[in-house]
Amino acid sequence: MRILDILLGRTRPVRSKLERLFAISTAYPTLTANLQLAPTGRAAVCFRPLDSAQFVTLQQELDNLLTISERETQTGVDTSGDSFGFQWVTLEDPQFEDLVATIHLVSLTLEDRGFGDQLLAAVFKFLDRGEPVYWIYNYKRGSYYPFAPRGNRQRDNATELRLQAAMQRELPIEAELERWYPLWGVPL
Repeated sequence: MRILDILLGRTRPVRSKLERLFAISTAYPTLTANLQLAPTGRAAVCFRPLDSAQFVTLQQELDNLLTISERETQTGVDTSGDSFGFQWVTLEDPQFEDLVATIHLVSLTLEDRGFGDQLLAAVFKFLDRGEPVYWIYNYKRGSYYPFAPRGNRQRDNATELRLQAAMQRELPIEAELERWYPLWGVPL
């Protein structure tokens, strides 16, 4: 079927790479101790919802799972939409491992139900000398990149490159800088 897809010009969605999401857990000590990034206890996962009965059922199941997870780990959960039509599940928990585990739970649930191609990004918020720095995980690429927004839709490229260089050996960093997409208005 792959040859037929090529001949007819059809493409298959890229499957999400969930296993690399956990790399941030092992990089956490370096982020906080060596780079002195202050954890905020906030993270989010972003995906594109679909208008289908299956997806409505999935969202109800996801809400139930997050309610159970919230009781178990005390992770605060909020869900919201943005102006681009994406759904955000925002999390708050002082235990970084709980944030990563809950994001993985959301991601795995979407993947297992056949909606993994709807996953856009997972976002982890830190502070660098009082300024926000986000580590963004691109599900399709299976890689992280730093995003340091400043002011009115400006980026601190020097900070982003410094963080990239420092974390090159600890995180699967996106090698193509043009794929370091800014996520303006992250609800964190």
